[in-house]
Amino acid sequence: MAKPKIVIIGAGLGGTIAAYEIRAAVKGRAEVMMIAESETYSFVPSNPWVAVRWREPEEIQVHLPPIFARKKIGFTAVGAKRLHAAEKRVELNNGDSVDYDYLVIATGPDLAFDEIEGLGPDGYTVSVCQTSHASHAANMFDAYVENPGPIVVGAVQGASCYGPAYEFALILDTELRRRKIRDRAPMTFVTAEPYIGHLGLDGVGDTKSLMESKLRERHIKWITNARVAKVEPGLMHVEEIAEDGAVAKTHQLPFGYSMMLPAFRGVPAIRDIAGLTNPRGFILIDKHQRNPAFPEIFALGVCVAIAPTGPTPVPVGVPKTGFMIESMVTAVAANLAALIAGETPEAEATWNAVCLADFGDGGVAFVAQPQIPPRNVNWAASGKWVHLAKVGFEKYFLRKVRRGESEPSYERLAMHIMGIRKLRM
Repeated sequence: MAKPKIVIIGAGLGGTIAAYEIRAAVKGRAEVMMIAESETYSFVPSNPWVAVRWREPEEIQVHLPPIFARKKIGFTAVGAKRLHAAEKRVELNNGDSVDYDYLVIATGPDLAFDEIEGLGPDGYTVSVCQTSHASHAANMFDAYVENPGPIVVGAVQGASCYGPAYEFALILDTELRRRKIRDRAPMTFVTAEPYIGHLGLDGVGDTKSLMESKLRERHIKWITNARVAKVEPGLMHVEEIAEDGAVAKTHQLPFGYSMMLPAFRGVPAIRDIAGLTNPRGFILIDKHQRNPAFPEIFALGVCVAIAPTGPTPVPVGVPKTGFMIESMVTAVAANLAALIAGETPEAEATWNAVCLADFGDGGVAFVAQPQIPPRNVNWAASGKWVHLAKVGFEKYFLRKVRRGESEPSYERLAMHIMGIRKLRM
């Protein structure tokens, strides 16, 4: 009999690690194939460093085809054009199709720059969401430092990733001070969050006080409950929203350089499939990472639908952080292995979060177990050690990708010693 076929869409952080872990979990009892948009893996957490030339793109990238060939995982970089879920078929961008018995969706998001006039690399702000965007941001930064002026950094309404905005604001501050031009670069942090340090998670530990203190120390002003109306060349129009949803105040913010994170939505290949996605195109899943309407489909990472932690005056999404995504990967791999063996899938991801936010010469770390409150562990701390830890983690994670590993035994042991697990016991 032919082996069942497991297809993964998306070779980002979650999808690449998932391919390795699923291949190991099924132990040769199923074929595993990856559908990617590119042959290159990029370590997205390092993009803020690329944008100030602390890294070159090739330093944080890995060429995937030889690794997948060595691991005996099928690979194509043609990309997915459309999922035909009822037919168990993925249509590729070149017109071919790939059939599957089980599908893992790990596409990451579509970046909704078009929802705000003038937003994004094709408009008047830069981005660190993709490494190509960060390279463009670096070119724009090179031009900016020749003629410094006001800076606006932040995340727009509907965004669900706030850590990189804080990181980039403070990394910019560090780099400008090193160049001794910080005094010529007044900075404003603009965010949809109801308060500084909310992070889409209603805070973690004392992130509110920690982040407010960091911004004050660095002379960075802020606007919360912010809705960006539009962006013009060198000018951002921002509405500050009151609790009742009315516009409490308007701001016209001039800038010489601006990085704003956009809202996310599901990618076109999976959007608007009844029973599979919510109105924003994110995948609906149960506690086993499985779609209820199409039980042969699993999803993990940023493409997963997660309800906000509570009502806010401006829409604020929930981030899907690195360790949280890795816990989803482990649950999906375990459940697929169970199905292949004729057993009932029972693994549940903990959705625990371990995050390092680098500020160039320090940073903030937090542990949230689980990431979504209420939590069993709710801890945050800051110090120069965070920057060193993030550098070390970058090198370690890229080494895992290059070696085709998901979780070496020593990593699992270290996490267990700290009481941080990927699966619910």
